[in-house]
Amino acid sequence: MLTLTHVQAAYGSSQVLFDVSLDVPDGKIVTLLGRNGMGKTTTVRAIMGLVPARSGLSFDGQSIAGSAPETVARRGIGLVPEGRMVFPTLTVRENLIATTANRAGRPQPWTQDRIYQLFPRLAERARQYAGTLSGGEQQMLAIGRALMTNPKLLILDEATEGLAPVVRGEIWRCIEALKAQGQSILLIDKNMHALKRLADHHYILEKGRTVWKGDAAALERDAAKIQRYIGI
Repeated sequence: MLTLTHVQAAYGSSQVLFDVSLDVPDGKIVTLLGRNGMGKTTTVRAIMGLVPARSGLSFDGQSIAGSAPETVARRGIGLVPEGRMVFPTLTVRENLIATTANRAGRPQPWTQDRIYQLFPRLAERARQYAGTLSGGEQQMLAIGRALMTNPKLLILDEATEGLAPVVRGEIWRCIEALKAQGQSILLIDKNMHALKRLADHHYILEKGRTVWKGDAAALERDAAKIQRYIGI
């Protein structure tokens, strides 16, 4: 579905990505791991067209390198960005309405009611301004807003960072439910216990390069090497 092949990207004259390769197959959960500052968020921004990458990016068999962010979104990639970035002066309901589309052409698309079933707390706060929500509630809303585009691929950048344990549990339950429905997901997070349980494939970045890849069994087998890369 999504393929990155030797991707390079820079902020102006400062190159950040030197050789990033990964593959997200249809219906699978793939993680992007690495210490802070190794290029994970820049990789996401390159995928979304927010940082220019001249080649090596394809989605659904077509190149998206050099595409504008709105073009990438219309192709069917939904993003839950680091920092959530909900629309603070819109209500929960209005945030969900703002992104309503059916990018994947699903016969049973995501609707407000389905989002409220996934996150009942959002139903309770449907008329509340997003800027007044707690951090955990904003993360639920950011996920719901991305799902309302009915994406073929969902990207979650720092899915549970800074959230209370109870809220983290709700987010992981949500991701587990999405996996059961066959949603393709590219996931960045630091909770290795949850990632080992949920993800199908893993990639590790170091200094803008893909330095390791494997499944959950390989993650266990190469624990000593991975310790050096991500410090778990």
